Amino acid sequence: MAAIEFTLNGKIQKVDVPTHMPLLWVLRDTIGLTGTKFGCGMALCGACTVHVDGQPMRSCVTPVASVAAKHVTTIEGLSSDHSHPVQRAWMEEDVPQCGYCQSGQIMTAAALLAKAPNPTDADIDEAMHGIICRCGTYQSIRRAIHLAAEYRAASVKGGAA
Repeated sequence: MAAIEFTLNGKIQKVDVPTHMPLLWVLRDTIGLTGTKFGCGMALCGACTVHVDGQPMRSCVTPVASVAAKHVTTIEGLSSDHSHPVQRAWMEEDVPQCGYCQSGQIMTAAALLAKAPNPTDADIDEAMHGIICRCGTYQSIRRAIHLAAEYRAASVKGGAA
């Protein structure tokens, strides 16, 4: 056991857990944030994706010790009112069916748009590769990412005016 401190969704968080404990279980079982989902436990499906210092990471295989002194953002921290462009687009396009993979999809899409504000279909396919949607909503996901890019561009343009 060790006291590990990191910034979670903008607030300092300190946990006393085994250093090898996966971040996913710290988030869900220790802290109580259940938006990040367990899918496969082997970093293959992407349901557990969170941001660590702005980069998408599979929390099911990320030891909590590796996020010490870093910034972790979960689906709960993306926005408090679902106003993030990706969340808005997801709702507008009615992407979720079962919804299980959606936090991982949304977090991966948000990271993509942070580095590529106007992604091509190829950019989207590459970034989203490996985030498994059992319901097969891939075309809706792609449309939502393009829409989120438009929302993001409009907010940047509106803020600059």
